[in-house]
Order: sequence, then C-alpha cells, then structure tokens
Amino acid sequence: MPPDRRFTLFGGLLIIFGLTHLSADQPQWGDPRTHNLVSDETGLPDQLDPNAAGNLRWSIDMGNSSYGTPVIVDGKVIIGGNNSAPMDDRFTGIRGTLLCLDEATGELIWQLNVPKLADKKYLDWHLGGICSAPTVVGERVYVVSNRAEVLCLDINGLADGNDGPFVDEAAFVAGDSETVVTLANHDADILWRYSMPEQLDVHHHDAAHSIILAHGDHLYLNTANGVDPKHSHIPQPNAPSLVVLDRHTGRLLATDGLGIGNEIFHCNWSSPVVANVDGRDRIIFCGGNGICYGFEPLPPDAKPDRERTLRKVWQFDLDPGSPKEHVHDFVGNRHESPTNVMSQPVVVGDRLFVSSGGDIWWGKNEASLQCIDLSGTGDVTKTNLLWRFPLGRHCSASPTIHDELVYIGDFGRTFYCLDADSGATVWEHPTKAEFWSTALVADGKVYVGNKRGSMFVFEAGRQKKLISETQFETGLYGSPVASGGTLYISTFSRLFAFAR
Repeated sequence: MPPDRRFTLFGGLLIIFGLTHLSADQPQWGDPRTHNLVSDETGLPDQLDPNAAGNLRWSIDMGNSSYGTPVIVDGKVIIGGNNSAPMDDRFTGIRGTLLCLDEATGELIWQLNVPKLADKKYLDWHLGGICSAPTVVGERVYVVSNRAEVLCLDINGLADGNDGPFVDEAAFVAGDSETVVTLANHDADILWRYSMPEQLDVHHHDAAHSIILAHGDHLYLNTANGVDPKHSHIPQPNAPSLVVLDRHTGRLLATDGLGIGNEIFHCNWSSPVVANVDGRDRIIFCGGNGICYGFEPLPPDAKPDRERTLRKVWQFDLDPGSPKEHVHDFVGNRHESPTNVMSQPVVVGDRLFVSSGGDIWWGKNEASLQCIDLSGTGDVTKTNLLWRFPLGRHCSASPTIHDELVYIGDFGRTFYCLDADSGATVWEHPTKAEFWSTALVADGKVYVGNKRGSMFVFEAGRQKKLISETQFETGLYGSPVASGGTLYISTFSRLFAFAR
C-alpha cells in the first residue's frame, strides 16, 4: 500500500459516506487548443475556507516550492511538485515529482520521481521541481520534467504492469545514486522518454517549463533553451526553441528552424497554441526573443526527420524598438532591454492575446498586453496590432478572455478587466502583491490569486464586484482550475479542493 499522504479529514469522510459525482475533465492547462482559462463548470463556491471547514473537500501538503497547476482526467488529479514533503520513504530530498491523486479524496494513486541535476542549480533550480502542467490524451500523460525530458506516462501507473518500450523505471528514479529502488504499484509507468539536452543540445535554464500542445498525433513544445549561469550568453545558440515529436513514439519530427539562439535574452518559457485562420490551423509560438511566429502544422503522416523545419507563415515583433543584437549587454538594465514572453499566448477567434515585457529579474520595468490580428503572411508587425495596453513593471500571467472582456494581473500589483475589442480599461483592482498566476473564469465568477496568498473572487462582468477575498498561508503561483463541481487551488505549499 502507498504511504499516507497527510490529507484532511474531509477527504476520508467522502469515502465513508460514499459521495460520488460526475466529473468534467480538464486534460491540460486551459483550453486544449487555445490556452484560454475559461470553464463551463457551474455550482462552484464563491466563499473559500482553507482551514478544513466549510466547503473544503480535501487538501494535501505540496512541500515548500510548488508552481504546479493541476489537470483533472477520469477521476484523477495530476500535478507537479518538488518532493520536499515526501510521501514515500524510498525517495528523500528535493526531486521533481508528478503526483496522480484520487479526485474524490486526494489520496495517492501513483507518483513520478525525477532526480535533480546535481550541482547544476541554474539548469534545475535547487528548490524547484516539475513546474510544467501535464497534458493528457486518452490514457497517456505527457509532461516535461525538471531535467528537460519529455516523458510519456501510462495514466494508470505501474498498477496495470510495466508497459514499454521504456521499462527501466527503477534506474530512472535512482538517478546517479547507487541505491537500488524496488518499484511499487504506486510508481509511474514511463512509456517513452525524450531528453532534449541529450538529443538536441538544449541548455535549459532555472526550470524547464513547457506545456505540451497535442495536435493530432503530434506534440509541439518549447525547449526552455536559455542563458548560462552568469546570464552572459546562450551556451547552445543552435539548439531549437520549438520541437515537434510523434506522441506515440517520442521520435523527433521537426524543429522551428528559426535560429534565434543568440537573440534569447533569458529563456524560452512560452508554450505554443493552435489558431484556425481562414479555415487552416496555425501553430502559434512566442520565442525568447520577444517575437511571435505562426507555422503551418506538420501533415499527419510526417515521418521522423532531424533536419525538417516548420514552415513559417508570419511573425509579429512584440517590441520592435527593443535591442535585437548583443542582447546580453542589457542584463540588469531596468530602463532598456529586450522583451520576454513568460506567459502563454491565448487565441480567441482570429485574434491573439499576448502579455510580454522586460524580464522580471534582469530586464526593464515595462510590460504590456497586446491584441494581434492573426491574418496575413510575412512580417505583420506594422499592420496587425489591434491594440496595446500598458501593464505595470512585468507580467508572467496569461490573459483570460470571456464575453468580450479580458482579465489579467501584473507585477504592478493590479488586476485588470479590459474591453477585448478596444483594450480600454473597464475596471481595475489594486492589491498588495504581484500576480504570477492566470485568472480562471467559471460559473459567472473570476478567480485569481497573488504572490501574497490572497485569492480574489470577482463577479464576471463590466461592473466590478468583489465577492470574497481569502488569505492562504503561502503565495499563489499555479492557476486555479475547475472540474466536476470542484475548484482546485494550488499554493506554494498545498493543493486545495473546494466544492459547495
């Protein structure tokens, strides 16, 4: 039996009284194609009590450094963490973890344990774990590990056997340690593994963050290629920024072919989305050089090819006046620097919404949200900007668009509601801390949390109405998720499940 996972009494009571419900799955971060964090869920709570009372169903200890956002599929909640609150005495110390939990109780079903890259904290930050949200297609879980590996996992874990072609999970979880690990039914079943550092010379930085886009039988993902520990140059400028893998085998199908390595100011953190333009799908990707690109997707029958590159259709420079050469000369300059994209772009109809700005740690104190027309070909920087809204200092949150309104928080400690057609301010709400996470719109409400641990619930719409404000013990970096009548909130230290 798996060890106890320290969940609240309410999770156990659900088992005792046989409470069940139907669940609407949330198989990846936001909408599976567009990344818009809008849910059709209803009956969600608007008053939250994290102290094991009221509408708290269960909560679990996530340790001391959790950036994860959960996905919910087939009665399972899957979320990344860092193992600083070990659930299994076979695995000690900080590791990358992916937890698969029972949706009704929060109890462990299986776990993936990924060793850290020893003495390489700028590749795999020493307190970090798995930061990437997983993507689930059928019975396959796809996730990027803290070691920049793309892993395909069986959603049932090892409980139904060790399926291949990858069968050496014991050696994988042991890492460089000589300790022999005996596998258990509550361990993850790795089906295939693709290491971007080993196969593509990718030099990821701080945290390998990538939300995998599943498009047909193909996986599109950013590589998190970035700077050296001194932030002075890109060690692997020829490594790709965007790759395409076969989701059944993990074999490489194509790369971006952009050659933007030396233009990356800090890292590639933004993940690709799909847009449908004039009846044709486009893969939209925002690079670490502050430029958004539109590509033709690969044909369904594409064969593995290390030399194939994607066909670029258009590009849009989010900050055409920023430095484009010798970009690392501007490290630490808070007045002038290149632009980064730390958020996920969002597609609504024929429009692209992107937040970007100076790097949080090393760049200028300037950020913006832009709305871009997705039509056309070539360089559309001068023609396709619909509007631009200035944000405060920096921005890592993605915009959320619902009923022609845009919701977003920034590092200027303000949460905004904007008109989606014009970018004009509809209302704003100042707070006492920066917003890292993206707002969820569901059940006529807007849920958003800040770095101080304040969770705000607003009424969705053009009139500002703050329904409630709840203070959690630690900051809110992951984004709220709704599924099966339950609201999931991940803080820096715990994952909470609330329901009416």
